[in-house]
Amino acid sequence: MNMQDLAQRLDTLESRFALERLIAAYNQAFDNRDEVLLRSIWHEDAKLLLGDAFGNYTGVDAIIDSAHKNWQQMPHMHHWMANALIDIEGDNATGTVALNALVTHVELGPAQISGRYNDRFERRGARWAFIERRFELHYLTPLPNWKPITGSEAAVAA
Repeated sequence: MNMQDLAQRLDTLESRFALERLIAAYNQAFDNRDEVLLRSIWHEDAKLLLGDAFGNYTGVDAIIDSAHKNWQQMPHMHHWMANALIDIEGDNATGTVALNALVTHVELGPAQISGRYNDRFERRGARWAFIERRFELHYLTPLPNWKPITGSEAAVAA
């Protein structure tokens, strides 16, 4: 193996870790209402396409505005993403990842959201970021009898 092949393999591994971190940062930003973190994971011209249920947004400012609307409508969120499939080709990458989220919705109460994100990423300079995140909603269902009995947010959810 020559040094160029080794450098390419190392770049692919480092890129994969960076992309997995972006996916996790999205979860943490929404769950913790962290606008600074949320703003940091997008290129300026990015699109967040959440569909009919949650809206479509272009540009970081519009994405941040949508987050504020979602935080008002769902003041407590807990995202889990799994089964990430990521394909990297140079400075471009695509991915799909499954979503399961528990939320407290102001009108529905506790609810579960399930779906899949289809992602496009770009590396500009040395920075990977989302350029498009498109959500396919599988279901949003109220959980009328769901009530946490202990834990840091049990009193909040009650």
